[in-house]
Amino acid sequence: MPRTRNRLIAAARRSMLQRAELYRRLDVARAALRPGALVSRGKYRIDAAIDDAAHTVSTGFRNNRLPIALAATAGLVWLFRDPIKDHAPRLVQKIQDMVADIADHFRGPEDRVDEDDSEELEEDDEAVR
Repeated sequence: MPRTRNRLIAAARRSMLQRAELYRRLDVARAALRPGALVSRGKYRIDAAIDDAAHTVSTGFRNNRLPIALAATAGLVWLFRDPIKDHAPRLVQKIQDMVADIADHFRGPEDRVDEDDSEELEEDDEAVR
C-alpha cells in the first residue's frame, strides 16, 4: 500500500499546485479586466498608435517637403475658395493702389503726372481727332 499512498500524496500535491496556479491566473485575469486596468491599457494602445502615426507622418514630411507643402496650400486655397472669390477683387485693387503709391513715391518730380494734367492730355487728344 505504500505505493498507493505515495501516489495519492503526489496527486494531492499536484492538485494543490494546479489549484494555486489557477487561482494566480484568475487573480491576474481579474486584475486585468478591472475597468481602470482596461482604460489604462486602452490609453496606452492609443498613445502608441498616435506616436507611430506621428513618427510616420514626420518621416514622410521630412522626405517629401515640397509636394506636401504644395498639396497643403492647394487644400487651404480650395477650402477658402468662396471667401477668396468675394474678397479678391477688392484686395487686388488695394494692392494696385499701393503699388501705384509706392511707384509715385520713388518717381522724381518731373516724372510724376498729376491727375489734372492727365485730364488736359485727354482733352487735347480728343481735339486732335
